[in-house]
Parts: sequence; structure tokens; C-alpha cells
Amino acid sequence: MSQDMKKPRGGTPRASQKDQLTGGSVHSVQRQGVDAGEATGLWAEAEVTARVPEGDFPEYGTAEWLALPATDQRRVAAVITAAEQWRRHVHLLNDPAEWFRQATAEADNHARRIIRQLRLGHLESYAELAEKLKPRPAHPVTAAPGWPVRIPGRAGWWRHCIDGRQVDLPHREHKNEKRAA
Repeated sequence: MSQDMKKPRGGTPRASQKDQLTGGSVHSVQRQGVDAGEATGLWAEAEVTARVPEGDFPEYGTAEWLALPATDQRRVAAVITAAEQWRRHVHLLNDPAEWFRQATAEADNHARRIIRQLRLGHLESYAELAEKLKPRPAHPVTAAPGWPVRIPGRAGWWRHCIDGRQVDLPHREHKNEKRAA
């Protein structure tokens, strides 16, 4: 028997919540921002809690369940619990991402604890590292007066600063260029 169905999340539902969920239509529940599955789950928890406040009843279909009188509220609570568990099971089969999230939740929490303990939170993520490795635009080659610079990708060519202009020449020395002191 699922423990989360026997004992409601966050304590016993308030009477107003139960009334809203048991007496409301699908549209009124959706206007409140709760989807039908959540509303059904809340209704099931409220019904089970109302019928068996102590939360102790046998699992549906067992010998203990069959031995209960037909009017026993524990029998009804077991049926509601089984129906809710089946609804959740079918929902997870239809939503693989949700199934994976629930199946790996414990491992994710354990990994988060380890990261905090080892203080690995300051390490760069894969996305940050990939961003750093992206090619950046080339830095423009700029010569200073009297200091020619080789031009990458053009063997033997030099960039000179002549009269304040950047000029490319096939040699290092230029007669009009003066070295800055």
C-alpha cells in the first residue's frame, strides 16, 4: 500500500477544500489552476482521510480486505487508494518525462547533496565551457609608428603605420617610416 495515499500530504484536508473538490465541476477546478489529475488526487486523499482518519487499512484485493464487512469504511478507502494508484500509474505511462523525473528524483537529490558537500557549485557548467570555446573574432593587426607587425596568413607581408595610415608591404623596412623613441 502506498504510504503517500494512506497519509495525506500536508495534513488533513480542510473541509472547504474537500467541499470544493467533491462538489465542483471540472471547469471550476481548472479555473482554480488545478488540473484534473491533481484535483482527483486531492479528492482521493480527502475521501480516504475522512473514511479512515488513522490511515490503517488493508490493501485492496488481499485476504484481509476480503475479510472486512461490506459496510466497513476501510474497504472503501482501499478501493479509492487502488484507483488513485492506477490513475497515477497510467498517467506516468503516458508521460515518459514525468516518469523519468520521478524515477530519478532520489538520485538527483543525492547528487545535489554531494555537490554541496564537495563545494562543486562554483565549477563552470558545460554550457559555460562551450561558450568559452566558441571562436572569437580575430583581433585586428595594428602597427604602431616605427613598429611594423607581421600579417597572419600572408607570409612575408608586414603592416606599417605610415603617416597615420595602416599600410601592408611585402618587406619589413620602409624608408618613410620613423621609429618612435
